[in-house]
Amino acid sequence: MPLSGQEAFAYLRDLGVWRDKRKAELDALDSAALASSEADAFSRDLTMSMALWKAIADRYDLLSVTFDSGRVGPTEAARLSTLVWGRLDVAPDSPAARVAPSTSGALALSLPEACRLSDALTSSLRARLSLEPSGAEVGTRLKDVRATVERIRDQVALVPAGTDREAGRRLLTRLEQRLLDVTDRAKRGAEVGGLLAPLEHDAAGTERDLIVGAGERLTDARDAERAERQREELLARGAAVGDLVTRVVALVTPAPRFGVPDVRALGDVPTDPAAVDAYLVKLDAVSRALTRVQTAYGDALAAREEIIGLAGALAAQARAAGRTDPDLDHLRGRLDAVLAATPTDVPRAKALLTAYQALDRALPTSGSRR
Repeated sequence: MPLSGQEAFAYLRDLGVWRDKRKAELDALDSAALASSEADAFSRDLTMSMALWKAIADRYDLLSVTFDSGRVGPTEAARLSTLVWGRLDVAPDSPAARVAPSTSGALALSLPEACRLSDALTSSLRARLSLEPSGAEVGTRLKDVRATVERIRDQVALVPAGTDREAGRRLLTRLEQRLLDVTDRAKRGAEVGGLLAPLEHDAAGTERDLIVGAGERLTDARDAERAERQREELLARGAAVGDLVTRVVALVTPAPRFGVPDVRALGDVPTDPAAVDAYLVKLDAVSRALTRVQTAYGDALAAREEIIGLAGALAAQARAAGRTDPDLDHLRGRLDAVLAATPTDVPRAKALLTAYQALDRALPTSGSRR
């Protein structure tokens, strides 16, 4: 559904604040990691978090350009919605591309999903580095973990029924038990720092994995839909190209000799995501093969039509110029006979047309001296 101008303004304003705040957080985490004795242990997650932030910031810039200070018409509103809910663009070799890869090279996450994933990654890094905003207390940290657990509950409910959902429920139950234990200890005044940081890390990691999984499932579903749609298109194209081949073989000799690929030979679209990816590659190969066949037979038919059209035009010009000659008439008769035959011998017709053109140019017009 397209965003209204007011909705787009509010979203851009909040996203801009989030972007700047997150950059400051990541810079602080980077400084803390560099000062740590185990800097290498944080390098991968920090690099990934920075790359994810960059992808989000780039999409924010595109949204700002499209919003254009509020000059939003129906076209811009639809484009804004697509930029928000469409998948983020990242360079294929970017660390962010490893977070939730897709077959198309785009990050398999929408902008809101990417922001939530960034929250999870940042929370995990903060917990591992024991870096908290000044003045933060255990109660605030527990509140944040509780919010994370609730988001995890929502994500688990979205997992299709089966082993993955059951595994998600078990993880959720363990996190809830750990959260309850840490909360009870904190209420009794016990030191919980050694328990809270690992809990924050595990909760953030679980949320991250669920978000990535949701993005991958969406991508898999879209790939399957794309495969079904492309298969139907190739069925229609294959039938049309087959008709073209039949027509060309009847009208042209020598005709190209290519088989028409039949997408039905690939079978139905599979259900396994990896098999769907391989199926899409095969569909692309069928599409390219159909294009080659269509081009070859289309060019052959076009060559015949071109000769027929040019022969007619030359005959009309000769009559208008008053050029008459027995040899010219003889060539014209032979050319007409070749063109009237089916299938038409195109090389022979082309040779006769060339001879006809040469003789026609050599003859004087009516009233000219020889």
